[in-house]
Amino acid sequence: MPGKPGTLRRGCHERVIKYALTSTSRIHAVSERFDKALNGIIAFFPLLFSLYFGDMNLGSPSIGSDTDCRRNVRVASALCFLALASGCSVPPSKVRVPLPSEARLSQTGIASWYGPGFHGKATANGEIYNQSDLTAAHQTLPLGTRVMVTNLENGNSTQVTINDRGPFAKGRIIDLSFAAGQSIDMIGPGTALVRVDIIDSPTRIQTIRPSLDYTLQAGSFAQLENARQLRDRLAQNFADVTIAPLQSKEATYYRVQLGTFSDRATAEEQARQVTQSDYSVIIMEK
Repeated sequence: MPGKPGTLRRGCHERVIKYALTSTSRIHAVSERFDKALNGIIAFFPLLFSLYFGDMNLGSPSIGSDTDCRRNVRVASALCFLALASGCSVPPSKVRVPLPSEARLSQTGIASWYGPGFHGKATANGEIYNQSDLTAAHQTLPLGTRVMVTNLENGNSTQVTINDRGPFAKGRIIDLSFAAGQSIDMIGPGTALVRVDIIDSPTRIQTIRPSLDYTLQAGSFAQLENARQLRDRLAQNFADVTIAPLQSKEATYYRVQLGTFSDRATAEEQARQVTQSDYSVIIMEK
């Protein structure tokens, strides 16, 4: 039987309110973070009802009112969801980067990148620099060392091979190729706070040294006697001339070296003095 005038419309309102409040209570139970959103929804109800139901005459029946009711329920549900989604948005938190393995050596500091100006030029290990390769320059790690570089500002990471020396700007620990810098999203800023984790190295590394020592090498001989003769001649004019054996798979080589220098500039100055005495030397990392 048909009800009293306005019964269907009032029932529609009651169902809308009951549906919205039920949904709200369920959401509230999920997390306390929804408190702000719920308050926003409650404040939003009067406006929602005035917009969508304010023009309804509760005192007059209408044909198709049940269909309108279902439509209004869907509209109210959609608007509640949008209000909830906007209220629950929170500012992004800092990126959490996993800690390195305790077995790995790591170093934290500022990274930079280098590219077009050096593309095609020789690196410290003799390779030609290609800015599209995943390589890097480091001040002290053995050439050929593979490291994982993690951008601590965004969590991106990449593996690179150390094939060059640098960076020479104060306060920076590694210089990445263009491709490596691009892979951790630091080309735009130019620098980034990074962590360098050693993966493997051609030589054993017990610690990451803050700087390298250098020496001058005047010769390398398979015969120890030849190395001794050169050492004795050099020792007549220069101090701290030694023989450093190097064991390879095939043989032992005896390297005649002169001095230990804490910076390359001092080593270069000593090298000029030695060459003026008609000896050929090369600067070696020690």
